[in-house]
Amino acid sequence: MSMKAILIDDEPLAINVLKNYIDQIKELQLIQTFTNAIDASTFLQRNEVDIIFLDINMPIMNGLDLLGALNSKAMVVMTTAHEEYALKSYELEAIDYLVKPIPFPRFLKTIHRIIKLREGLPNSNTQTKSENPSIFIKIDKKKLQKIYLDDIIVIESLKDYIRIKTKSNKFIIHKTLSSFTDELPSDKFIRIHRSYTVAIDKIEAVEGNSLEVQGIRYTIGRSYLNEVKGKILNEDSE
Repeated sequence: MSMKAILIDDEPLAINVLKNYIDQIKELQLIQTFTNAIDASTFLQRNEVDIIFLDINMPIMNGLDLLGALNSKAMVVMTTAHEEYALKSYELEAIDYLVKPIPFPRFLKTIHRIIKLREGLPNSNTQTKSENPSIFIKIDKKKLQKIYLDDIIVIESLKDYIRIKTKSNKFIIHKTLSSFTDELPSDKFIRIHRSYTVAIDKIEAVEGNSLEVQGIRYTIGRSYLNEVKGKILNEDSE
């Protein structure tokens, strides 16, 4: 059974390239193309599709806004000339991120991946995703690294960078501690200092204005003390 797909891109040339690619894959059926996200959103409210190929830079409403607002079971593949939105796209649960000009072998690899995922749906993939949530971090210009949230221990601020310490590795990425902490679930992580965010379930001891994680003591900042003690110990700091 073929998978129904739509293309959303404001560049006719980009649409023609992907049309040609889709025509060569028997498992895909292109049912509609759109040059803006508004028309595509209206269509998706009334129609079900299996795959959405979605550009990012479009007038009125960009692809990331549409992706964030989608109420669809379709798998979304981002197709863009800009590498810098990859992390945000994965955070919004895009299945893949293709950078233009898109080579056909790379496109085909994405389709094969989608076919394998569909063969495993709905049980195995959905269960793994909900039980072991993860994020992608950009560790160099081309590589996105998956990190499971349960593996994160401490995140340390290094001015415009942060160091993420996991159970088995350390990663330094170009991001502020505030913005990264905002992306983490607040029931699992807490900011304890202007320089540190820690995983709540990794905290081993609390004493005065400090806490211990894996035998290392971290100072709790004065402005964070009430929130930290209230959240960890369910008490108000005097």
